[in-house]
Amino acid sequence: MDTAAPTSTDYDLIVIGAGPVGENVADYAVGPNVRVAIIEAELVGGECSYWACMPSKALLRSGHAIRAAGRLPGAREAVTGDLDAAAVLARRDAFTSNWDDSGQVEWVAADGIDLIRGFGEIVGDGRVRVGDRTFSARAVALATGSVPTLPDIPGLAEARAWGTREATSTEEVPQSLIILGGGVAGTEMAFAFAALGTSVTLLSRGALLGREEPFVGAMLASALAAEGVDVRIGDDPVRVDRGADGNVSAELAGGATVRAAELLVSTGRRPATSGLGLETVGLDDTLTVDDTMLVAGTDWLYAVGDVNGRALLTHQGKYQARAAGQAIAARLAGEQVHDGAWEVHAASADHVAVPRVVFSDPEVAAVGLTEAQAREADLEFRTVEYDMGQVAGAKLHADGYVGRAKLVIDHTRGVVVGATFVGQDVADLVHAATIAIVGEVPMDRLWHAVPAYPTISEVWLRLLETYRSEAA
Repeated sequence: MDTAAPTSTDYDLIVIGAGPVGENVADYAVGPNVRVAIIEAELVGGECSYWACMPSKALLRSGHAIRAAGRLPGAREAVTGDLDAAAVLARRDAFTSNWDDSGQVEWVAADGIDLIRGFGEIVGDGRVRVGDRTFSARAVALATGSVPTLPDIPGLAEARAWGTREATSTEEVPQSLIILGGGVAGTEMAFAFAALGTSVTLLSRGALLGREEPFVGAMLASALAAEGVDVRIGDDPVRVDRGADGNVSAELAGGATVRAAELLVSTGRRPATSGLGLETVGLDDTLTVDDTMLVAGTDWLYAVGDVNGRALLTHQGKYQARAAGQAIAARLAGEQVHDGAWEVHAASADHVAVPRVVFSDPEVAAVGLTEAQAREADLEFRTVEYDMGQVAGAKLHADGYVGRAKLVIDHTRGVVVGATFVGQDVADLVHAATIAIVGEVPMDRLWHAVPAYPTISEVWLRLLETYRSEAA
């Protein structure tokens, strides 16, 4: 339950932000001798639980299932209608607990963590103000996440556009939707709303998922077009207006105008540092942290997850939180901190092995470096690619399976440093690649990791065969 201010003693740790990252920092630090409080201005569970990861994937899953059935004779004939949009939204609501955080609040209390409702603001070293109360602590961890950025387009601010929160929590499916942004959220929401019956126009300044391998964006653009999405690359809006009828129009640089019932802006996010009072302790909004998440120039302040800008992904933020929480507990107890590469208190994987999945259709799963990033890092590398549609398990999985796999290999060390998979249901392939990169498993040893037949994982054998044949 919510707590009143402590009467005489300071907390050992105050965490600002009760999303998955903040919860994990608190959970890994709390103990018999470590008193922890967590501050939250909105819902305990944060963005991921209520407006991002969980509701967005719930919106996507039903569309994926019906498309998957359509790729299989026998199942295809059993699909006789469109998605029941109301049922999809109801399932989404179940995964957000109808935006009720009481279950999460119970978990916080059961873990021995005090919950303080309100907005936390730093007012000095180890001092945090919430409303008219001020709390002190030996350590403070910021886990405030990130917020959307709004591009500077005339009329956009006044057009009452959707952000991702409005898209994932909508109570009605719009007849038509313009999506501005071809990144992860924009691409996923294009698939989700197209499956729900919305006429979708996707406007992207550059290639879809432009930070990934070039074939990724091309394959997703083709798949979206097949779903009836109007994908426009490089035709930027120069003005946006919402008319008296409630509809939105976007005038494009090429001279055309597109109109829809709603406009979703998904053009990126930035660390949520505004209003945190960082200036009171000599810091600005750009936080630099070490691998224990300790903020440079301090011995008491930590920044964990999206707020530090290292890897804006929930799972990576939780990984950082596990390292930070244990490091904080060790420092508070006067124990040795093991912060060398790959040690328990260091988030080493942030630098070389960040897994990322886009729940599009086909899915995109990648980890580590792309070919372009390997070139920028001046690595001596090789790449191998394979058509996943030629793998027996993929052929069984879906008729006409379309996909591609690519490995980036550090030729000097003989280890995988990057992997990308595109195809139906490839999300679970990425963990094997993550293990290979983190473990620095030599290519000759990977040859002995035998994939089961007939599974999609057999693409690993085909990639290794290709690598060996090209090396001969």
